[in-house]
Amino acid sequence: MSENPRKKSPRAPSIPLDEAVERAMRAYDKGRLQAAPVDVIAQHIGYKTANNGAALQALASLRYFGLLERPKEGLLAVTKDVEAYRLAPEPHIARSLLLRFLRAPALFAELLDKYQGGLPSDGNLKDELIQRGFLPSTASSLAAVFRRSVEVARYYEHSQPEQLVAVPQADFQAFLNDAPASGPTVERAMARPRIAEPGDGAKPLPGDGGHDRIPVRLPGGRRAFLLIPSVFYEADKQRLKAQIDLLLTEDGE
Repeated sequence: MSENPRKKSPRAPSIPLDEAVERAMRAYDKGRLQAAPVDVIAQHIGYKTANNGAALQALASLRYFGLLERPKEGLLAVTKDVEAYRLAPEPHIARSLLLRFLRAPALFAELLDKYQGGLPSDGNLKDELIQRGFLPSTASSLAAVFRRSVEVARYYEHSQPEQLVAVPQADFQAFLNDAPASGPTVERAMARPRIAEPGDGAKPLPGDGGHDRIPVRLPGGRRAFLLIPSVFYEADKQRLKAQIDLLLTEDGE
């Protein structure tokens, strides 16, 4: 009589999002977007070789989060989204990419869609994962990984889901002169923006202080920059849009 094959748990990250991103940053700093043998990428993220369980699980986790891709058999490469995160000129862009990474694993996206108002207790979350085919021991560790990843991305901190920022998928070299040498960190992406409160007074700021400098790509490799104050009201948005519309009208004439 043949034995039943051992049941395997579905695929999901085994390390939380912040650790995965930091490891992807190491790989990017070592080799940028160049494809390399699996052993080399494993060394870039802190392992001596890919020939052990911990390294293989970490590499798989980075792939589940969309941080690594396999351009061909035996090779791995950092994805362009990692480069976009590394060179993100503003914290809100970096955080939008974190949200994208968080939802990249199909399981995580399904759980977030199911628990739109917030995560359940650890016990309920573990039971949910067991119902989805995970072994009890794996379900416990995965529940912790998932909860930590959600906290890192601050997924539930806003009453309305944030729209993912459209990030260019090629030619990030133009950002190099403006990007900080160290690039964004998970902590920077988690920084809380100041929200305008009723009655806030407009305070003059010297130079560009207190403003976000947002690059806008133009044809021919040119760039323009928008200086947006850190406290930005709805009325400000309408005035800015009206000014841009006026410029477009004048250009058309």
